[in-house]
Amino acid sequence: MFRNSGPSSILHTRLAALPLHTPLVGAAGTCGVLDELGEVSDLRWLGAITTKSITPQPRQGHAPWRVVETRAGMLNAIGLANPGVEAFVQSHAPRIGTLPCHVIGSIAGGSIQEFVAVAVSMEQAGVQALELNVSCPNTSDGCHFGSDSSLLGELVKAVRGSVKCGSLLVKLPPDGDPVRAAAAAVEAGANALTLCNTFPGMQIDPDSRTPTLSRGSGGLSGPGIHPIVVRIVYEVHRQVASHARVPIIGLGGVMDWRDAAELIVAGASAVGMGTAMMVDPSTPQRVAQGLAAWCQRQGVRSISELVGTMQSSTH
Repeated sequence: MFRNSGPSSILHTRLAALPLHTPLVGAAGTCGVLDELGEVSDLRWLGAITTKSITPQPRQGHAPWRVVETRAGMLNAIGLANPGVEAFVQSHAPRIGTLPCHVIGSIAGGSIQEFVAVAVSMEQAGVQALELNVSCPNTSDGCHFGSDSSLLGELVKAVRGSVKCGSLLVKLPPDGDPVRAAAAAVEAGANALTLCNTFPGMQIDPDSRTPTLSRGSGGLSGPGIHPIVVRIVYEVHRQVASHARVPIIGLGGVMDWRDAAELIVAGASAVGMGTAMMVDPSTPQRVAQGLAAWCQRQGVRSISELVGTMQSSTH
């Protein structure tokens, strides 16, 4: 089905202990529970895919509508729908070794104990990196760890002490104080950061005067949030991640190679993609090829040389 040659070696980079053959990462849930996107997209162009956020027990999520289009992106209120960790380990994890990219296991829970239990199970099942989702805006308990730096530190320490994983990521919210939250996560043992989750938002049908999402509000993703995420990545890289040598996945509104390159120059070592792959599953290939050509024009041997290289304005 896929006949194109694979990504250029100029795109090789690292996400803490995880080597990536491209800096592109499928954002949590956008590839399916694990790799369902592979039916319509060539996963070779992704350095890693992130699972759906897995919880201790299965979750049905919210009723339809739970995904709606906006002028500048997409609103979703999925509600962390997932099969639960036991079903993930039994029915999905056995495919991990067959995939052409690495797997980052996204974890969600209502307590520290739940996060730890899922993290241990996913690591034992062969997941190569773990991402703590402390910032889901469309569940009642999805944000409390991400909004409290002290509690976030306790969570990261507990998971860090329970797993051997060399790539423990924390996915932070865009609101509040991302720099402070990032510092707390890194101090507690996070090896990498994902910046950032969707922005809280709402859409209302003026005729019916009701929200278009069944839950009312949800999370906004897509090109409308991209410039905001570029700033967040830049600030966190400059104030926290660069000094600690902690890599960042920049995530928000990447639709083409220029969007991805912006995040890399701002300080991201890897670039997450979500909404774009729902619009066009072939987008990662075009973005990867565009990034490779950009690196050649910049005269570098590796895309990692361009991380955090924003120059001061001459205007």
